[in-house]
Parts: sequence; C-alpha cells; structure tokens
Amino acid sequence: MRRCLAALLAVCFMLPIAYVQAAPDFLPVDQITKGMHGIAKTVVSGKEIEEFGVEVLGVMKQKGPAGDLILVRTYGDVIDRTGGIAQGMSGSPVYINGKLVGAIAYGWSLTDHRIGMVTPIADMLKLWEINDRQAPLESKQFQEEPAEPVATPLMATGFGEQALKMLTDKLKPYNLVPYAVGGSMSDDNNGIAYRTVEPGSTVGVQLVRGDFSLGALGTVTYVEGDKILAFGHPFLKRGKANYFLTDTEVYTTLSGLENSFKVGTSTEAIGMINQDRGAGIAGQLGQFPGIIPLRITVTDKNLGRTNELWAQVVQNEEMGPTLSAVSVFNAIEKTTDRLGSGTAKVGFEISAAGIPGESLKRENMFYTQGNIGELAVAEIHEALTLLAGNQYNSVDIMDVKVNVTIDSERRTATILEAKAGATDVKPGDTIDIAVKIKPYRSEPVTRHISYTVPQDQQEGTLMLAVRGGGMISVAQLMGKRQVGEDDISKLFIPKVRPKSLEDAVKDLVNRDRNNDIVVEAVDMAGFDGAFGNEGKGTRPVTDKFETTPSPALKEPTVKKSAKSSSSQNKNIKNTKSDEDKRKVYITTDYIIDGDTQLVLNVVK
Repeated sequence: MRRCLAALLAVCFMLPIAYVQAAPDFLPVDQITKGMHGIAKTVVSGKEIEEFGVEVLGVMKQKGPAGDLILVRTYGDVIDRTGGIAQGMSGSPVYINGKLVGAIAYGWSLTDHRIGMVTPIADMLKLWEINDRQAPLESKQFQEEPAEPVATPLMATGFGEQALKMLTDKLKPYNLVPYAVGGSMSDDNNGIAYRTVEPGSTVGVQLVRGDFSLGALGTVTYVEGDKILAFGHPFLKRGKANYFLTDTEVYTTLSGLENSFKVGTSTEAIGMINQDRGAGIAGQLGQFPGIIPLRITVTDKNLGRTNELWAQVVQNEEMGPTLSAVSVFNAIEKTTDRLGSGTAKVGFEISAAGIPGESLKRENMFYTQGNIGELAVAEIHEALTLLAGNQYNSVDIMDVKVNVTIDSERRTATILEAKAGATDVKPGDTIDIAVKIKPYRSEPVTRHISYTVPQDQQEGTLMLAVRGGGMISVAQLMGKRQVGEDDISKLFIPKVRPKSLEDAVKDLVNRDRNNDIVVEAVDMAGFDGAFGNEGKGTRPVTDKFETTPSPALKEPTVKKSAKSSSSQNKNIKNTKSDEDKRKVYITTDYIIDGDTQLVLNVVK
C-alpha cells in the first residue's frame, strides 16, 4: 500500500498543474439570491492572478444566449485600477462561499462599468457534452439583448495600417474590431506551457499566428484535466470551432470612458478551441487545430528588397481564405512600405489532399492605379475559397506558397492591330498572326502567334478574335455593337459548368491570364452581317483593365510552348488539344488591353 501511494504521489507531481487541481463545488443559479457576496479572479498585468469583489444584484431569467444571467456589481482595488470590468476580463470565474458560480461575461458601454452579468457555470459545462458531436449552430443574435458581451479585444501584431483597415472591414460581420499592439510571438513550446492555465489566468484565442498574429484575449473560467472553459460568451459563435488556444502576455489594462481593455499578445500555442457558443468557448490542452500554412515571398523591384514571411491561419471555410489573403496583402504592404499604383506578378502553389495532382498552381499579372496590393491577392483568395468551400468534397490544405513581385512601373500594353499571314486558308493550315501592341509610353512592338485552322472547320468565313487575356470580348461586343442578347449567345460555344472539383480547379488554373494575347475562333453561325465590314478591321480599344476571366470556348489543355524562330515568341503557349483547337495564346510581360478581329476565308 505504501508503495502504491508513493507511486501515485510521484505521478501527481509529474502531471501539469491543470490535471491535479481540486475541482470546486458548483453553486446552482436557483441557490443564488440578491445580496450575496463573493470574489472573482483575473489577470491585470503580467501573469499574476488577482481577486476582486462581486455582489449579486439579482438573477435575470432567460436573458442570456444560453439561459439565465446573474446581475452583479464588482468592487475592490482591481476594479478601481481598471475602471470597471475591462475587455479581456470576460471569463473571470466568480466564486460565492468557495463555490464556482460562473463567468463574468456581459456589461454595458458608456455606463457604470462596475455592473456586469455572469454566465452560470452549468451552461458553460454543457459545451463539453457536445465536443464530440456536431450540434446545430445557435442563433447569432439574442431575442432580447439586455447588454453587450464584454468585448473580446482582437489584437493584431505585425499588421500594417492598410492591412489593419482591410481586417477591420472583413471582420465587421463578426462584430470584431482589431487594433494594433506591439510584441513578439514565441514558438518555443516545451510542452508544459499550460502549467499556468488555471481559473483566472489569461489565455488567447488565435486566428493567425507567425510573423504576424491576430487573436483575442480572455480569461479562463474552469479547468478539468486537459479541458478548459473560458470567456462566458461567444467569440465568433461558430459552434464547432477550430482556433488556436495560446498562452499570453498581458502588458497592462487601460481604463477608458467607453470601455477599459487589456493590452497583451498571444505567445505559445498550448491547445485548441473546439466549441464557440453562446455560453462561452471550450477547448482542449495539448491538441492543436488544423491550419493553412502560408509561406510568402514578396519582392519590391524598386527598393531591391525581398521579404520572406510565414503564417499559420486556422482552417475555416468562411474565414480561412479571407484571413490568408489579408496576410498576403500585409506581407506586400510590409515589403513595399507604400500605397498606390503598380504592377504585380503573382504566382502561387497550393498543395492539398483531395485535388488533382494534390497541387494547384497559378500565375498572373495585375495593374491598377489604385492599391496594387489589394488586386494582387484577388486570385489567391479565389483559389482558397474554391478549395475550402467547394461543394464536392473536403480538402486538406497542406501548404501554400506565394511569390509576389511588385513594380511601380506601369507594365501595360494595348493591342493596335493584328494581321494574318494569309487570308485564304484550308482546314489544318497553320498561319502566322502578327499582333502589334503598344506598351505604355513606349514604342510599339510585334508579337507573333501561330494559329492552326481546325480540321473540321467549314468552308466560308472564319472570324478570329484577338484580345488581351483579361478582356471580355462578349461584353465589349455588346457595348460597341448593336447586337441583341440572343445573337450574342451565338458568338461563343457555351462553357460547361464544372461537374466536379477537378473541373473547377482546371477551370481556374487554365483561365486566361491578364498578360496573355489570346486568339480564338468566333462562331458566326446565324450571325452574318451583324458586323458588316467592321470585322475586318481593328476595333477601338478601351483603357479599362478587366480582371474578370473571358468566356472560354471549351476547357483548354495547356501544352508546351510552340517553337519559334523569333526570340519574341519564346513565351508562346498553345492551348490546343484534340477537343479544342479553336483557341491559342502567348504570354507576354505586359498586361494586355484591347481587342480586334481577323476574318479568314476557309476554302477546300
């Protein structure tokens, strides 16, 4: 027996503190009466847990998102120093006669900050009962809101001013307002960081971590084994959740007229939050969430500067792609240290289980007179949204590599004209098409494209549209020709809607790029005379640069670049296959604007 006791004691000393704390008794709501006094625990600065007084003012029946709320008045030295219940104190455990009542969770802005409401512990404990099963999401709003949740401070570390504005805009639907704080994040997790996790200690809930961090601070309400309850109110109220649970460093607590708030930052990841509901958040120590790993390289050609940054974004179908795109935008802002126009070359590769070849690669060029960083991340966001929220099957994103090169120079060019090497052609003939383009404030140059007339091409007129990859020929035709919608539908073979994730990924990867010159056949069946003689000449061009993909004839298959005797043609890439020989393109170093048409006569 003595040996057994000794062994048991030895095991207890080896376990983290969170595992061996004595579980407190709980005080049910029906035993709480007006006038009772107790204490609450929280951290105001550093890691020291301090106590403050709590007086019960009454029980508010069914006024909270999960049931009853307990109205309290707080007092004491801690409250005097913080100016009342501060943001980041939500989750502070309240004890009466040594028994756990619940968590400080709600208060009022611009009123007496000493008054607040407590979420009963019984409602919070229910979160553990649904950890292993999917439950319906709760309503995002109360039927009646007597007060606001003690706001969860969303702290952004390493974000630039414009990235922070973008975050603010994207997070508005979640009622979260990020603000910048200093500090660094440590990844030196020795596996015992959660020794400090106990009721009253501060923890972080993190959405992004790495060279920049985005997360919230709150207080631990209750710990049992490796399970944790905190906040006493929802964070994003997503139900089943997937967030980082982190240790924190609290710098100080600031008193304000509207609200007081803790200032701090997340440090080591110590677990994950797996439930986010009306009564609070619940998590598990020692387990970690699924992530989107980002490796971002940004080069500013004008400054001669290259930054390599990394981040981990929590996997979330709705927020993951947006937070990833904002992270890339932030890396661009940190590297260029400016706003405004410019040209961006963007390439990215997403490695993911569940997609063809387990990889999605895409390159493109962008130019805008606005903020080039915002435009540069558009397709990255689109690709991640496609994978994360696709309707076909779940996708596990394993790695995301992004390479961005920013140049303040305007690298755009306008199509002036296109000339075919021959006007009378036979099916199967290959003709040379010379496309004259004028780069911005430079002399015109000519690029050559080889086009092969399809073997099944009928005799008669064959119209070829020559355009920039980012232009929408149909939209321009509608704007510049008096053509009805019924006739417009005859111009192009309708694109088939993707029937699988594989098709959707191929559509994105093979989409025309803004720096492509595209030559494609236009189906003129039933369209004779619509354009008169205009089809033989060059159409006027516009100075507007579209980034919307042009309608494809059929799904193209990219093959190796065609050989050419001209050094100008080294970037030629044909999208010809057995299924589609009606469209080819070359890739240039310019974003191509404008379009024109060529008319060929097909003979036997």
